[in-house]
Amino acid sequence: MAKLAVPLLILLFFPSFISSQAPLPLQTAIQKDRSTSQYVITAYLQTPLKLTKLLLDLGSTFTWVNCDDYTSSTYQHVPCNSSIASLLGPYACLNLCDGPPSPNCGNNSFLFLADNPIKPVDYRKVNGLNTALIDPFALPNAQGSLTLINNFIFSCARTGFLKGLAKGITGLAALGRSNISIPIQINKVFPSTPNCFAICLSGSNSQPGVALFGSKGPYNFLPGIDLSKSLIYTPLLLNPLGKDSDVDKPIPSSEYYIGLTSIKVNEKMVALNNSLLAINGEKGSGGTTISTVVPYTKLQSSIYKAFILAFLKEAASSAFNLTTTKPVKPFGVCYPASAVKNTQMGPAVPIIDLVLDRQDVVWKIFGSNSMVRITKKSVDLWCLGFLDAGANPMVSIWVGGPSIVIGGYQLEDNMLQFDLQSKKLGFSSSILSKGTDCAKFKFPTKKV
Repeated sequence: MAKLAVPLLILLFFPSFISSQAPLPLQTAIQKDRSTSQYVITAYLQTPLKLTKLLLDLGSTFTWVNCDDYTSSTYQHVPCNSSIASLLGPYACLNLCDGPPSPNCGNNSFLFLADNPIKPVDYRKVNGLNTALIDPFALPNAQGSLTLINNFIFSCARTGFLKGLAKGITGLAALGRSNISIPIQINKVFPSTPNCFAICLSGSNSQPGVALFGSKGPYNFLPGIDLSKSLIYTPLLLNPLGKDSDVDKPIPSSEYYIGLTSIKVNEKMVALNNSLLAINGEKGSGGTTISTVVPYTKLQSSIYKAFILAFLKEAASSAFNLTTTKPVKPFGVCYPASAVKNTQMGPAVPIIDLVLDRQDVVWKIFGSNSMVRITKKSVDLWCLGFLDAGANPMVSIWVGGPSIVIGGYQLEDNMLQFDLQSKKLGFSSSILSKGTDCAKFKFPTKKV
């Protein structure tokens, strides 16, 4: 398929904002929707360019947008027998459209099977197979202008796919392991730049964090702190069996796995079945993933029970002297807020250490990321923000799920760098210890 030129119409509408170069990193705000705990990024799609709010998903293969309300003068369908279609995976082909041509409908068009990670789609009521499109996609760059990705590949979806998503969201932004995720498509357009992206989710109730594409740093946050210098690295692991696998056809997971080897609470080892921490390549089960669509960290039942016992014991020790009170769902452990001291790192509770590939590679979880404040009616509590995932987590009827999913709340005010070329994760632990937070990223003064 021939490459699309930069549409003249876009240049007429945005003469001072479009950049053919990419002063990197490309960057966009990440806003947390407080009612749903979903993380939302803003991008620009269509011709003329239109601001689009998308659910941020670290584990999805491809981006999708509701096309029931999609109007663009430049969109193209992906022909089933094209070289592009051969890169997209074994889905389906729409040979003959049953309605007038539209983004949702085109003859000889490649089809994606889209998915909603928040609320499973009822495919009996909503058509799950949706056309693949190519259209301009843009993000702000380091100078505040928009940088175009002309031949951006994504999927249509129907309005029914938006159920469960925060108000104003019209699609999903895929940052997962695949050859058509947003960071990979950016890197294909700018191959001389690092194949890398970073996220910093804000713990603020009002101010956004940031997603950065195409740079290993500097990551400058007020008051003059480069967080790229604070990163510790651990390998990114591949699970050979993802949720799209079939009985006789393994498809690697699009999730990012890390090699968690043990958990400590207040520097004391939690007694775990360590076999659950490894990826089972035959079943796809086990291991540890990182998620922006799971609000709180989820632990396989036996891990959860051992972890909770360890935390309760340490929290009750003389160092903290905390006594539990009646918990509030979905949490299992809560303490009266009046009994918990406050520190620079949040509530004074036992520190949780996630020990990774080496004993000195430790992701520390302080009270700011482990404890959730619950204030309603006459209740004022700090609750431990870890949940029971069940004894046998599954991601499909064929494939087992991870034993541990590190959720969004535990990622807030942590700098994470996904180096896709070197296959490693850079992490900072809480940047509150550095005297900054994810809401203090220095966005350019020029706004699109």
